[in-house]
Amino acid sequence: MSIWIFFKIIGALALLIYGMKGMSEALQKMAGSQLRHILGTMTKNRFTGMLTGMFVTCSVQSSSATTVMTVSFVNAGLLTLDQAISIIMGANIGTTLTAWIMSLGFSFNFTDVVFPAFIVGILLIYTRRHRYIGDFLFGIAFMFFSLAILSDTGKEMDLGHNQALLEFFSSFDTNSYITIIVFLLIGTVLTCILQSSAALMAITMVLCSSGVLPIYLGIALVMGENIGTTATANLAALGANTQARRAALAHLVFNVFGVLWVLCVFYPFVDLVCNFVNYDPQSHDLNPIKLSVVLAAFHTSFNICNTFILIWFIPQIEKFVCWLIKPRTNDEEEEFRLRYIGGNSIMETPELSVLEAQKEIILFAERIQRMFGFVRELLNTTNDTAFTKLFTRIEKYEGISDNMEIEIAKYLDSVSDAHLSDETKARIRAMLREISEIESIGDSCYNIARNISRKFKGKEDFTESQYEHLHQMFELTDDSLTQMNIMLSGRKDKLDVNRSFNIENEINNYRNQLKSQNINDVNSHEYTYAIGTMYMDIICECEKLGDYVINVVEARMGTKQREA
Repeated sequence: MSIWIFFKIIGALALLIYGMKGMSEALQKMAGSQLRHILGTMTKNRFTGMLTGMFVTCSVQSSSATTVMTVSFVNAGLLTLDQAISIIMGANIGTTLTAWIMSLGFSFNFTDVVFPAFIVGILLIYTRRHRYIGDFLFGIAFMFFSLAILSDTGKEMDLGHNQALLEFFSSFDTNSYITIIVFLLIGTVLTCILQSSAALMAITMVLCSSGVLPIYLGIALVMGENIGTTATANLAALGANTQARRAALAHLVFNVFGVLWVLCVFYPFVDLVCNFVNYDPQSHDLNPIKLSVVLAAFHTSFNICNTFILIWFIPQIEKFVCWLIKPRTNDEEEEFRLRYIGGNSIMETPELSVLEAQKEIILFAERIQRMFGFVRELLNTTNDTAFTKLFTRIEKYEGISDNMEIEIAKYLDSVSDAHLSDETKARIRAMLREISEIESIGDSCYNIARNISRKFKGKEDFTESQYEHLHQMFELTDDSLTQMNIMLSGRKDKLDVNRSFNIENEINNYRNQLKSQNINDVNSHEYTYAIGTMYMDIICECEKLGDYVINVVEARMGTKQREA
């Protein structure tokens, strides 16, 4: 084999992977948020969950995308573990459609069709309205073009008459379970390395249709692909919470169990599938159409049968993965750790990464409200040791706030490098605004704590009425933060924005009232000018904090910027 043929094969595989990725991402962009909504809601029982996983995977043409999306939903608490397992089972059935599409590519010569598809695709890409359809056409055209190149290269290499290859594969006993297991492991390792079961399926079809690889060994490779494809979800779940790692492991358990029981009835099962498509596995018939159909039919039969068996045992699978993966010990809240993103956790599809970042922003906002709770507690603390400890805790939270803003912004910046829909680009801009304003809320909390510290270290104290007014202002401010968190975690079309604006008006009016009263109290010598200044600094900082909250709400709703 010359070096140029080798490069031709590698290049064709690269085109195939790129085409599959482009087609999948285009379909996900066309589906948009509706796809995520379907996945998150249509899982009332194990059967609807399975059908949902199958439907979504057929729609996006990527079981990895569906399983990674499912794992991220479990990580975010949108799906339970048993719902996730049923979706993953359906995804395994849905992904078999890819093998049938590839079989179609080996059955017919699409070379003459792909070039008009490229032309139509590029024209649609430059039209704003239909560019995702253009991306899809480009992806599927690349896929069929790569399959045609692989098929032609296989013929050009004349593998069926390559004595060295024939002798190599004939040295393996196709009737030996050891041989089947060896090829199964090879398929697993290659899929993990390539991170694409479609690429290995294409190679398997070329080798089988050329007569080099016996059908039994080709099917063993396909079984290995089923295990290797679980690597993507398990890698995505490495930095996730316990439930998400369990969901990813359930995917592996499901496929490994399927491989084990099929191995027990391997030859009868393969023969049954071959008889179904009217092919004799013992013959030397090199009909590429039949051979590609046999591989696709086995892939589908294997996953359907496996799902039919295991769908009744979802509770047992759940218990098993829970036993294997124990809950992590709760980290100290004061330790900086991103829960949903970080490291190499950018999803295979950028659209899913945005969902992960949104969950991190919700966590960020919850931390900030917890920080404000410490500030409220600080005002009532009189013991020196307790005061110092609590103030140090607030300082640490302020550092966490700065770090979270930077890390989330860096993550969103990485996501924005990919090709995104206009809706997703706008969402990223809004999210960057949200984290900036949430960090400003953290700064306000720290400023209030510093003013309380100044008062604590001084010789004077607030009057009883000042404490009462501060508690009332803190209550209003905490209400605004609560409403902000409700806003961030809910669906935009089901939220009452007026509640946030009403609280903000109350804060502004109360600040104005206290400002006038403070001037009168200082003039009446109710307290000194110095204590009045610290008192009003806290009040005004609460009002600023309320403005930052409104900016977050407006960013979430996609409205104008507001000056603090």
